Amino acid sequence: MSTPVGIVKCLGYDPILVQQALENLIQLLGGLERFILPGSRVLVKPNLLMSKGPECAITTHPEVVRAVIRMLKTINCKIIVGDGPSVWGKYVENVNQVYEVTGIKQVCDTEGVTLVNFDKRRMRSKFPLTVWLDNCDYLINLPKFKTHEFTLLTGGIKNLFGLVSGTYKTELHKNYFEPQEFAKILVDIYAEVKPTLTIVDGVLALEGDGPATAGKARWLNLLLGGTDCVAIDSVMAKIMGIKAGEVFTTKEAARRVLGEERLENIQVLGENLEQLNTRPFILPTTQAKARKFPKVLKKILKGLIRYYPYVLRAKCIRCGHCIEVCPGKCIKLRREKIVFNYRRCIACFCCQESCPEAAIKVKKSFFARLIGL
Repeated sequence: MSTPVGIVKCLGYDPILVQQALENLIQLLGGLERFILPGSRVLVKPNLLMSKGPECAITTHPEVVRAVIRMLKTINCKIIVGDGPSVWGKYVENVNQVYEVTGIKQVCDTEGVTLVNFDKRRMRSKFPLTVWLDNCDYLINLPKFKTHEFTLLTGGIKNLFGLVSGTYKTELHKNYFEPQEFAKILVDIYAEVKPTLTIVDGVLALEGDGPATAGKARWLNLLLGGTDCVAIDSVMAKIMGIKAGEVFTTKEAARRVLGEERLENIQVLGENLEQLNTRPFILPTTQAKARKFPKVLKKILKGLIRYYPYVLRAKCIRCGHCIEVCPGKCIKLRREKIVFNYRRCIACFCCQESCPEAAIKVKKSFFARLIGL
């Protein structure tokens, strides 16, 4: 049987437009009660990476969250909203500030639903996840449609990383610093929690050096949804102009038979995928040309083809987020300047992801530049 993924147009974030688009999407998928029993407890998990307004396209738009809340209210669900913003430790960006700036707090206050912090955890096989998962019957996953410097795209699977509690995110980056290995951990999380429903906010998307301030917003005007994050991420990849198999999380999850990767086995409902006519996304610097380089040569020349973070000093405000987030502790502030110890750098780009001012960019090794990667 084919795996359904719904795609609907949504021409902006006006509440009426978003509510109508969401209702259309859910009807395409068979109706809300096909997935969630009336009166049940539901955790709604948006992507709230950092304290940036919804116009930056970094976080799930509050109107999408509102529309989901109102949809759940129609079947009398007990609703909880929460996320674990970004990855830094004692310097953790105040979660309440994130909720305030992203507009999520106002929506939850207006709609009268509980907004929670992921400050308590329960250890699973390899990682701790928020205990709020234990207190709910269902999880609704609300990722943002974005590129990602390390994982290529942020979709249904990657958004679940926010369920990992506190500073343990940094530990996972440190212990699984190869993209393929980190993808396996993300898939482990997906296998553990398996969200009931995933709805992707692709109205205003992010391309380029995502998933944060270094990316560029672009209007896509789409909502996507379904129950299979592997299939959803495969459709996202198609829209972006890349092959699903080039996304390590999608490939790994499909290998474990956790979802459908092949487009020919995915039933796209609503908009015609082949007729969307969207231009290919601008890909992250570390991915744009390297994808086209022969895999055998990349393996042979692995030690010579490297990418590193560097600081745009004119933009840097020396806030220290990059220092706190770095899994390898290779960033320091010296004489009022951010400096890197590249011998210890694992090129996870957590520093770029956490930077509130888009002050961290990517530079290439001499050999990578020489061969045009």
